[in-house]
Parts: sequence; structure tokens; C-alpha cells
Amino acid sequence: MSFSRIALRSAFNARPAGVPASVRCFSTSRLALQQEDPKAKAASIIDVLPGNNAISKTGILATVTAGLTYAVSNQLYIVNEETILAGTFFAFSAIIAKVIAPLYKDFADARVKSVTDILNASRANHVEAVQSRIDSVSQLKDVVSTTNALFDVSKETVELEAKAFELKQKVDLAAEAKATLDSWVRYEANVRQQEQEQLAKTVIAKVEKEITNPKFQDKILQQAVAEVEKVFAAAK
Repeated sequence: MSFSRIALRSAFNARPAGVPASVRCFSTSRLALQQEDPKAKAASIIDVLPGNNAISKTGILATVTAGLTYAVSNQLYIVNEETILAGTFFAFSAIIAKVIAPLYKDFADARVKSVTDILNASRANHVEAVQSRIDSVSQLKDVVSTTNALFDVSKETVELEAKAFELKQKVDLAAEAKATLDSWVRYEANVRQQEQEQLAKTVIAKVEKEITNPKFQDKILQQAVAEVEKVFAAAK
């Protein structure tokens, strides 16, 4: 045990004169920390340690301290400049983690809240869209009766159109029959007129032929004289 202490003292005394600036800064910071409240310093150290409560953090600190003490006492590890640099680095990293962790936590919480708000808004919009769709569909609950009524109306319309078409066909047929009958009437009238004209021509020709006959002329003359005599006799 005394040999290890002598080795540690010799290691500290054997340090070169040109100590790095980081080591000097670490020494200055250690002096500044020594002037702080020991309770606050202990609390800050315990807060940096991992764990969920003070007991687990204290256990971790005791275990690490015991391990370092055992390593140094058995000369398994010798404290040198690299150790001081490593301690400075880890202390600085712990301070940075302690400062940045709350900021990152706030950022993460804000990001989670933003995403949660977006998801909630999307869910609300989806619920509203579904509800509006349900309302629009509920307005069509009488679509069956309306469809049946429209089907009945369309069926009646088809029947009326069929009757109208049938009546139109009848009217067209009657008009065609009337036109045919009118043509036949005109034809018969023309034939009758031609027959009458032919008969009149025949009678006129026969009369003209009889007039040229002397016997017929004498007969007509005698009849005319007799008629005249009757007229004069009636006048007396």
C-alpha cells in the first residue's frame, strides 16, 4: 500500500513542466469548484450519474470509486496526464450532456407535441369526413322507394308511348286509306265524265246525222207547224 502511494507521488512529481493548457484549465476549474457549496457539488455529481434514484446513483458512484481505488492501490492503473485529460474530457462531456439534455428534451417534447397535434388534427378531419359521408348517405335512405316510384313512372311512360305509337300508326293507316279512296273516287269521276262526254258526243253526232235526213226534217217541220197551229188555236 505504501509502495503504491510512493509510486503515485513520484508520478505526480515526475510530470513535465510544460503542462497542457487543458490541464491548467482543469486545475483552475477544480479550484473554482472547490469554492462552491459541497452539497450543491455533490448533488450535481449525483445528478450526472446514470440511474433512476439516489440509491442507484450512490451505488454506482461507490462501485466506481472502489474499483478505481483497488486499481490504483494494486498498481493496475497509474494516474498520469492521460488520466487527467480523460477525466477532463468526461467531466466536460457530462456537463455538456447535463446542459444539452434538457434542451434536447424540450425540443423532442415540442416535436412530439407537434406531431401529436398533426395526428390529432388529421384524425379529427378524418372523423369529420366520415361523419359527413354518413350524413350524406343517411339522406339517401329513401332511395329504394324513390327508385320504385321512378320505375313506375318510367313504366307508365313507356306504356303511354306505346299507345301513342299505336294511335299514330292507326292515324297514318287511316290517312293512307283515305288517300287511296280519294284517288279511286277521282278516278271514277274521271271515267264517268269521260263516259258522259262520249255519250254526249254520240248523241250529238246521231242528232246531227238525223237532221241531215230529209224525212226527219219534214217530220220536224210538220211537228213544228202543228205546235204553232195549236198555239194560235189556243189564242183564239
